[in-house]
Amino acid sequence: MAEEATTYEMVEVKAEDLMAERQGLYGGFLRATTWSIGVTVAILVLMWIFLV
Repeated sequence: MAEEATTYEMVEVKAEDLMAERQGLYGGFLRATTWSIGVTVAILVLMWIFLV
């Protein structure tokens, strides 16, 4: 079997690029968490109204 040559290309990573990406991910995480808590509270309130 012939072996395939593996090459890796290294590129410079800048702190500004990392921070922008992480801030975007963190913003999405906070938005999802806020919506999840809101939906949970709404479901609990509806259960309290209709089941009690």
